[in-house]
This record gives sequence, structure tokens and C-alpha cells, in this order.
Amino acid sequence: MEPRKIAGAKGIDEEKWVYDSSVDHKGMVPLRASTGVWKASLFIIAIEFSERLSYFGIASSLIIYLTKVMHNDLKTAARGVNYWSGVTTLMPLLGGFVADAYLGRFSTVFVSSIAYLLGLILLTMSQFLPSLKACDGDVCQEPRKDHMSWGAADVILTVVMALSIAIIIGRPFYRYRVPTGSPLTPLLQVLVAAIKKRNLPNPSNPADLYEVPKSQMDQGRLLCHTQKLKFLDKAAILEDTENAAEKQIPWRLATVTKVEEMKLILNMIPIWLATLPFGISVAQASTFFIKQCTTMNRKIANGFLIPPASIYAIAAIGMIFSVTIYEKVLVPILRRMTGNERGIKILQRIGIGMLFSILAMIISALVERKRLSVVEKDPVKGSLSMTVFWLAPQFLIIGIGDGFTLVGLQEYFYDQVPDSMRSLGIAFYLSVIGAANFISSLLITIVDHVTEKYGKSWFGKDLNSSRLDNFYLLLAGITAANMVTYVLLARRYSYKNVNRSVAVAVADCSVDDWANSVA
Repeated sequence: MEPRKIAGAKGIDEEKWVYDSSVDHKGMVPLRASTGVWKASLFIIAIEFSERLSYFGIASSLIIYLTKVMHNDLKTAARGVNYWSGVTTLMPLLGGFVADAYLGRFSTVFVSSIAYLLGLILLTMSQFLPSLKACDGDVCQEPRKDHMSWGAADVILTVVMALSIAIIIGRPFYRYRVPTGSPLTPLLQVLVAAIKKRNLPNPSNPADLYEVPKSQMDQGRLLCHTQKLKFLDKAAILEDTENAAEKQIPWRLATVTKVEEMKLILNMIPIWLATLPFGISVAQASTFFIKQCTTMNRKIANGFLIPPASIYAIAAIGMIFSVTIYEKVLVPILRRMTGNERGIKILQRIGIGMLFSILAMIISALVERKRLSVVEKDPVKGSLSMTVFWLAPQFLIIGIGDGFTLVGLQEYFYDQVPDSMRSLGIAFYLSVIGAANFISSLLITIVDHVTEKYGKSWFGKDLNSSRLDNFYLLLAGITAANMVTYVLLARRYSYKNVNRSVAVAVADCSVDDWANSVA
């Protein structure tokens, strides 16, 4: 979609038109009264509700489906859930890239919604067409009566998702961003320019590095020069032989801001890696935690049987509780103590959530050990004598940890990525969960082989023949050991340093600029 030229557009009443580089569905400057705000938001909220309903409906029940309907053993089912979760949470990286560089956000959302709907239709058909069923009754046992509603659930999810495609109706109300090309190209240009000038010495004064005045910036903010990764500074060195034409070649000369954006991405990689153990712990909530629910007494008043997947709501409650208390109670207190607008630094908030994940794994191990002891004493009744609310603490604590770490990761990636890549910020946060799910699957395989080699595998056919308590303690140990590395990285981390002055010598920032930019 290409915006049409409008001569002297800004001479028109700016209260009537929106001049923020967005366009309407015809490629014109948007009319403020008829685009954006709630008229457009309602359609977005509808499709987001439908997508999240479908996602969590599948995610929280998939482990049960794989074990009860497809009759996978415990470790195979857990790995299957990890693979599915990993793919679904890594795909936003591709979607965000395609949206920003080529298709635009509306087209990407619409195409993705159609693909989502087709997947749900196939899932629904697999419940009703014999040729598409996972296995027939001659080979597999038929699901018990309490699992006969899989088809109905799939139909509901499919219908809701189909209704959400009404997003197309709201097309005239949206404001669109024209794709600006790959956000990775400027980063690659910095690297190429630095390699080309690798033999040049760095200037003693950062102000001698190349930067454009703020008045010539089309969009984004200028970043201050930092002392780390100084090799990349060579990309911003002005050579004596460079003329005005050569300055226009981005593969040979980059601005300080572009160099600093490259540094931001490289600085985020160690933090991204250090948060993976937390993601591995979170991955257990949608696999082994849910499966544990199926073995315990789920009856409450009047004999109502709580669906196993519904217990996951306790984690959501924990997350909402922790976010509310943190934002409304802790932040005002901490802000007065530290002077930081956020109360504490973003990486400190993420670290607190990691501590909660360690506690959640320890409590999970203790509860599972208790459950196994009950099963050993009464193999016939098993753990049905234990109420499912024994699992409430581990769900609640992992939810509290999510409120600190997952929300913190969203803030961190959105705040610290280059301005041109902010729409990918959420995708970066989700990529932590996606990669962690794949690592969780790999870890299950490794632990299974190692423990089987030296005795009995920790992952048996079902929960009662497994030792999840040992696996939870292993995860607690891995996350605790990783915390040491994370703390060291967080202490040495340099936050984005935005130039808030109006000077042309943008490479040389004041201490006040640095202080204002610390997150």
C-alpha cells in the first residue's frame, strides 16, 4: 500500500487529519474522526480474544489429549506439547518481520487468522471423520465419557475464530503503517562498514564519529555513544577521503545511532540466553502440572468435577495479583527509595521472577513426592485421596513469577530494542518461551536416557511410575545456578542511552542524558 502525495497536507487543519506517517485504507492521510480509537480497537480486541481463547484452550488441554485420546506415554506427550508451544511462540518472530518489511500489519494479521482458522477446521474434522481420527477403536481404547467433548470444544473454538475474521469489516476504520523494509538491513550495514574499516584507529573523542543532526532525522531517536563493543564504532568513522556522495552509502558509513542499535541487539543476546532456564520452568505448567491434576481428586461442592485444564487459572490469578501489587503498591514505594521511574531496573524485576520459579520447582517437587508416597501406601486408590488443590501453591507461585519475569521481559525487549524494531519486541519476548520449550523437550530426552542407563528412568508410562519430583529439583538447581550468571550479566548491562539534548554533536552525551535513560 503506497500513500498518495498530498500537497501542503500539513497546511490543512491538523486537528482534522492525522500526521504520524500512517495512512488510511485508500493510502491517504487518515481522517481523525473516522479512523483509529475505539472504532478500530473493538475489531482488534475481538480477534485477539478469539486467538487467545483458541490458543489457551489447546495449550492447557493438549497434554491430556495426547495421553488420553492418542495414548502417548508421559514423556512423548510432554515433548509433543513442548514442540507445539515452541513453534507457536517462535512464529511471531517471522510474522513480525514479514509485517514490518513486506506485507504490513493488517495483511499479516488477516492472512495469519485465515491460516489459524484452517488449522482449527482440520482439528475439528479429525474428531468427526473416521479417516482423520488419531486411531480407530480396534487399535486404541475409546476415550472415557469425560473426554467425549473434544469434538464439541473444537467446534466452539473454530466458530469463535471464524467470527473473528470480521476484522476485515473494520478495514475502513484502521490506520495503516506502510512497510519500511527489513529492520535487519541497517544492522548488517553496520557490521559490513565496521569490517571494511577494521584497520582504522578509533578516534579519541566520540564526538568525531559520524552522526546526523536531529533536524534531519525522519523518525526514531538519536542514541548516545557507549564504550562497549568499540570495534563497531569503526563503522561511524569519517575517512578523510570520504566525500558527500560516499556518506550516502550505508554499507560504508553508519551513524552513531545505527552503531548503538547494533550494540543493543548484541547486548541483549546474553540476557536472552540467561532467561531460558526460567522459560523451561514455565513450560512444565502446561505439561506435567496439568497432567498431575488428572490423578488427583477434583471433586468440589455437590460433586462438581473440576476440568484439569481449569486449574491453570490459578497461575493467571497469581500473575494478575503480582502485577497489580507491584504496579500499585511496590513501584510507588521503590520509586521514592531509588529515584527510578520504574521503581527498580527492568532486569532486577526479571531476576525476582526467576527466584519465584526456583521456589515453584522446589514446592512442585515436594508435592509430587507427597503424592508418590500416598500412591505407594494405597496403590488401588492412588492419589485420589489428595485434593487437586495441593497443586495450587505451585501454580500460584509460577504465576507470580510470570508477573515479574514475563511482564519484565515484555518491557525489556520493547524498551531496549532499536526504535525501528519495536514491533518485534513482543516477538523477542515470546521467543524466550519458544526456545525454552524446545530445550525442555531436549532436556526430557537427555534425562530419560541418562537415568534409564544408570537405573530406572525418571519418566515412566504414567505419573505413578515416574519421578517428576527429581526432575523438578533438577530444574530448580539449573535455574539457581543460572541465576549467578544472570546477576553478573545484569550488573554489567548497559541500558539504551537516548540523546535528549538538542546539540548537533550527538555522539557526545552528557551525564544527565545517561541518567534519564537508565531503566
